[in-house]
Amino acid sequence: MNICIVGVGYVGLVTGTCFAEFGNNVICVDKDEEKIGALKENNIPIFEPGLEEMVRRNQSAGRLHFTLDVAEAVEKSLVIFIAVGTPSDSSGFANLEYVYAVAKTIGELMKGYKIIVTKSTVPVGTGKEIREIVAKYQREKIAFDVVSNPEFLREGSAIEDFLRPNRVVIGTDSEQAKAVMKDLYSPLYLIETPVIITNVETAEMIKYASNAFLATKISFINEMANICELVGADVHQVAKGMGLDGRIGPKFLHPGPGYGGSCFPKDTRAIVRLAEAHGYQFRIVKSVIEVNEEQHKRMVEKVKRVLGGLEGKLLGILGLTFKPNTDDIRESPAIKIIMELQKEGARIAAFDPAGMSNAQKVLREVTFVEDIYDVAAGADALMIITEWNQFRFLDWEKLKSLLKSPTVIDLRNIYEPSRMKEMGFNYHCVGRYHE
Repeated sequence: MNICIVGVGYVGLVTGTCFAEFGNNVICVDKDEEKIGALKENNIPIFEPGLEEMVRRNQSAGRLHFTLDVAEAVEKSLVIFIAVGTPSDSSGFANLEYVYAVAKTIGELMKGYKIIVTKSTVPVGTGKEIREIVAKYQREKIAFDVVSNPEFLREGSAIEDFLRPNRVVIGTDSEQAKAVMKDLYSPLYLIETPVIITNVETAEMIKYASNAFLATKISFINEMANICELVGADVHQVAKGMGLDGRIGPKFLHPGPGYGGSCFPKDTRAIVRLAEAHGYQFRIVKSVIEVNEEQHKRMVEKVKRVLGGLEGKLLGILGLTFKPNTDDIRESPAIKIIMELQKEGARIAAFDPAGMSNAQKVLREVTFVEDIYDVAAGADALMIITEWNQFRFLDWEKLKSLLKSPTVIDLRNIYEPSRMKEMGFNYHCVGRYHE
C-alpha cells in the first residue's frame, strides 16, 4: 500500500518506518530541509533504540522515502497520515494550526480519493474540522474519508509498541476507510492484536482518556509517597500491595519527581480545556496537574532540607531526560529541578547518556561531563533524577572517594536505603522512610 506521512517528528518517523517494515511503500514528507537531508543519509534526529537500523534497512530496500515535495507525496499515496505537532497554546489547549495547515494543503493538492488519518493527538472534534477544511480547499469535489488512528508509543520502546501493540484504535464511519485501515494493520492480526473500530470522536477521546488516567496514577502514587514520608511508611510496599489487586495493577505506581515528556503534560492540560469549553470542570485531572507541578518543587525542598541550604553547594546530577532510553528533555522534571536548584544558589555538574546535547540548549552555567563518575568530583551530594540502566550498578566505593560528602539523593528509588546506609552513605529517596 502507498502511504504518506506528513510530519517527520518522533511519531511520524516511527510510524512511517514501521509501516515500511510491514512491507508498505512509505513517503515521509516534512518542510525541514535539514532534517530530510539527514534522514536520506540515515542520520536520525532523535534517540530511539533500534530506529536507525530500521530506517537504514527500509531505505535500502526502497520501501521508505523522505522528501520535501508534499505534492508528490499526496499524489502517490492512498492513505495520508497527519503526524505534525500539537503543542499546548498559551491557554493550555492543543494548538492545531499545523494540523489544519496540512488539511488545507491536502485539500488543495488531492486529485483522487484519499484517506486522511490523524496520528497526531488532537481534541475531540478535530476530525470534523479536518473534513470541513479539506472540503473547503478542494479544487474540485473529490471523495475522501477522515480517520482517527491515535498513537500509543512510549519513547524508548516505540518500535516494540508499534510492532506489538496492546491495541489499535481506528475511528471512522466509512466502510471503505475501515477496510483499508484494517488491511494496513493486517500484519498485527497474526499476533491477535485487539482492534477497536469506533467513530472518529470516540477514537480521539480514547487517546486523551488513556494518557489522563496514566498521569493520574503517577500523581496518585507521588501523593502517597509524600504521605508515607510523613508517617514512616514504605511507598514501595504500599505500591506492591496495591498493584497485586487486579483492578489496580502495578504499572505506573512508581514514585518520583513527577511526569514529563511530550504527551502527559500537554494532553492533561488539553483535556481539561476541552471539558471547560463544553462547560464542565474535569476536577480529577486538574488536581493531577496541580500535584505534578508541585512535585518537582517538593524534590528541591528535600535537597535543601538534606543539605541545610543550597547556596554555594555543588550537586552532581545523574539524568536529564524525562525518562530513560530517549534524548527528550521536554517538560523533564530534571530540567525543572536543576533550574530551581540554581535559583537557590546551587552549582550543577550533570551527566546523561543521551540528553546532554538537548539540555545544553536550555540550561545555563551547568558543567556537563562525559563520564558518570565525573559528576561526583567534589560534590556535596549526588542526585539521581532519571532511572537510566547505567545508573543501577554504580561503583559506590569510587563515588564515595570522589564526593565531598557521602550524600545521595535518589529521586527514582533505584537503591535500597538499608544497603546504602551500610555502605556509609547518607541516603535519601522518595517515600520509603521517615526523614
